[in-house]
Amino acid sequence: MQLNQRPVIPDNPLPVVIIGAGGIVRDAHLPAYAMAKFPVAGIYDLTPGKAKSLEESFGLEQVAFDSLDLLIRKALEVGAVFDLAVPADQIIDLLKQLPDGSSVLIQKPMGENIKEAREILALCREKSLVAAVNFQLRHAPFILAAMDLIDRGLIGDLFDIEFKVAVYTPWELWEFLKKKPRVEILYHSIHYLDTVRAFWGDPSRVFGSTIQHPKAASLAATRSTIVLDYDTFRQARILTNHGHDYGSKEQESYLKLEGTQGAIKIQIGVSFDYPQGRASKLEYFRKMESEKAWQEVPLEGDWFPHAFIGPMASLQNRLTNPTATFPNAVEDAFKTMRLVEKLYESNEQGGLPFK
Repeated sequence: MQLNQRPVIPDNPLPVVIIGAGGIVRDAHLPAYAMAKFPVAGIYDLTPGKAKSLEESFGLEQVAFDSLDLLIRKALEVGAVFDLAVPADQIIDLLKQLPDGSSVLIQKPMGENIKEAREILALCREKSLVAAVNFQLRHAPFILAAMDLIDRGLIGDLFDIEFKVAVYTPWELWEFLKKKPRVEILYHSIHYLDTVRAFWGDPSRVFGSTIQHPKAASLAATRSTIVLDYDTFRQARILTNHGHDYGSKEQESYLKLEGTQGAIKIQIGVSFDYPQGRASKLEYFRKMESEKAWQEVPLEGDWFPHAFIGPMASLQNRLTNPTATFPNAVEDAFKTMRLVEKLYESNEQGGLPFK
């Protein structure tokens, strides 16, 4: 079965200038842009030498800039799209420095909290920015394939969504998280929340509990239990434990989608043995098939780096066609941030005491 696994890429992609030259740019942004043939016109980072290192590693020519002003000047010359690949606490200051009317892809999360998300949204409107947020899981090949299966009616009406993660995540790779009051939901499960919203939109009510792990006591909460209710039959659950350090045998990282006529299960490979990862896998089951068995769909890529094509493609399609769908628009991303905030509120309110 041939399923859609690729985002729509504009025929004549605009150049991209990247602010930030960290690991996510090296491992995801630049490989994805090379696949999609998005020309990279500039890279700038506060740390001297990082942009030059990426320029040399990827065989790019004259894209490393020593100052933000020079990068902005280059962007204006070539009509480039800005890619803000920086930590959340740097977003507001950088947006203020971009020329009015710019187009910009903003790294997730959209600020550290709902207050910053509101300020980012207001800034984008005030400066007439065409802005998107880099929520990319909804564009992963296995998510696009699952959406295609569902849109074709092959598993009936979708009524249950479940993400489960029980792995060992090496949080020490992200030193900046040690000082953050929010970790798991804001920096990890936010991907799953945004993807659930891609399927169903906003829930009618939410329940959230997020808690620390004794093996990561220097961090804020790294385990979460999230329930999103939609109506009488539809519910999504997100269960995460990033401290399962007992070998690989019982580790899990999956998305399960159940419908009235079938189901889909996706192994999300990147979560295992991070950052090495494993290959992801998609299987589906249909009650209507004569042979009742799970069938595997060959995947044309993975979350990293292939999904990172989608947000930039979404933004560029909107720039070339104002009527194009714009799933990564900053307005939609704000709704994901609002959902994150509601879950932290639910966690603060707590459950009922057992007496």
